[in-house]
Amino acid sequence: METSKSALRSSPASSRKATQQQEVRCAVRFPLKLPVVLSLDKEERAALTRDVSASGVAFEMGDSVKSGLDIHFSLRMPGAVLGTPHDVLVHCRGRVVRCSKNQSNYLAAATIDEYQFAEQ
Repeated sequence: METSKSALRSSPASSRKATQQQEVRCAVRFPLKLPVVLSLDKEERAALTRDVSASGVAFEMGDSVKSGLDIHFSLRMPGAVLGTPHDVLVHCRGRVVRCSKNQSNYLAAATIDEYQFAEQ
């Protein structure tokens, strides 16, 4: 399902303050908790996705990760989410855009700059 960018624009009547406080999303987010291993430079870290879209992903993890760092990871997307009869393995490349600490772990957000569906 695609969302048109024009549908996401603020109406002229909306206030500037409200626009500044809201993040505008260009892709649908799926609240998926999937195990993933992040490849960061020369190390790997286990994480759990919090939500996934075509342009980015949010992770929960045990350690902090530096913003701006290039990452590689693979996700096994459930077929039910993609509308396919089988789960699909997707290899992704992106970069960390933010990381913050919450009560028990770290929350990191990353862009997905490139992705490739694995042949199965």
